[in-house]
Parts: sequence; structure tokens; C-alpha cells
Amino acid sequence: MSDADDRVAIDTADVWPEDADAEEAVVVNWFASEGSHVEAGENLLEFQIEKVSVDVPAPVSGTVVEIALPEDAEFERGEIAGWIRPE
Repeated sequence: MSDADDRVAIDTADVWPEDADAEEAVVVNWFASEGSHVEAGENLLEFQIEKVSVDVPAPVSGTVVEIALPEDAEFERGEIAGWIRPE
């Protein structure tokens, strides 16, 4: 099995506010870095949409193996912010 097969996506669509009309947001802050161990439910990053800050929790416990959307990156609803390799 390749390394990519066991990764879990950090999906921005999972926490996108239902009442938000905008389809774009910007990454404000990452609380974890590549190589960091995180626990399920721990806040990994914060993005802002329509002047509302949204925290993105870790979907699983494990190691952050890739950050796909760095700080200040603009992205659309449903883009993958990064990947975690579960423990």
C-alpha cells in the first residue's frame, strides 16, 4: 500500500457554514504544522468566510503529513486543506 492510500483528508466542506452564501474563503491560521501529531477533534486551522472565522477540527488522530492550503491561501468550498496519516 502506498503512503497516499492511508491518508485522511482535512475537508473544508465538513465545517462550511450552512448559511454562508460565499463559495470562497481564506486560510487565516494553521495551529498545526506538517509532522505534528494531532488528536481527533483538535482544531487544526482557522479560515474566514464573510467575516466569520471557522475552526477546522482534525477528523482523526494522527500525524499531519501535508498542508495543501497554506496561511493566506484563498480556496473554494470543499477544497482539501491537508492530509493526516491516522495512527
